Amino acid sequence: MRTVLVAGSKGGVGKTTVATHLAAYAALNGRNTALVDLDPQHSSMRWAQRRLQMTSPVLGIDGAGRRNWPDRLPVDTGYVVVDAPAGAMADGLATALEQADVLVAPVPPSTLDIEATVTFLDSLAVHPRVRRGDLRVGLVGNKLKPWTQASQQTVELLQSWPYPLVAQLRDSQAYVLMSALGKSLFDYHSANVRDHQADWQPLLDWIDR
Repeated sequence: MRTVLVAGSKGGVGKTTVATHLAAYAALNGRNTALVDLDPQHSSMRWAQRRLQMTSPVLGIDGAGRRNWPDRLPVDTGYVVVDAPAGAMADGLATALEQADVLVAPVPPSTLDIEATVTFLDSLAVHPRVRRGDLRVGLVGNKLKPWTQASQQTVELLQSWPYPLVAQLRDSQAYVLMSALGKSLFDYHSANVRDHQADWQPLLDWIDR
């Protein structure tokens, strides 16, 4: 079983978008996939419920306030994505940090988001599994507009941080539309979404490395 934790220190950075897309990709590739929603807002749970009637369903598990959520995973689960709650620091993610194989931290090109991410990463740095290298941490530039100076500067900054920048995801309204349908960009094969799908490949490769 591979477990991916998607986390950051504030709302609005794109945790749920990243989590649902990773879950959809795994399900579409034939893996029994569970999406654990630790956020009381339950956005990931609602997405998973909308996807239940599709040929590639994702099992949504309510893990908000429940440390025993790993016990609720079916024995045949092959891929787990954990959507962390907004504002959670390392000490509030104890179970998830023990279970995860990798941690993905989305970072948009906003000063407030970048500063909040620094605080979150500082809290991670002292965690034993991170210090030993047992838990890999990867940064994802999210909601990027590559033609803007703000996004270019954000990418340069993230590339200088101690954790690797493993993907750069462009901003798109398609993510909002897909979420409302319980779908992802990976559910489509049109030319309109291929470039956005390609943005994800470095992240997918890093997770499965």
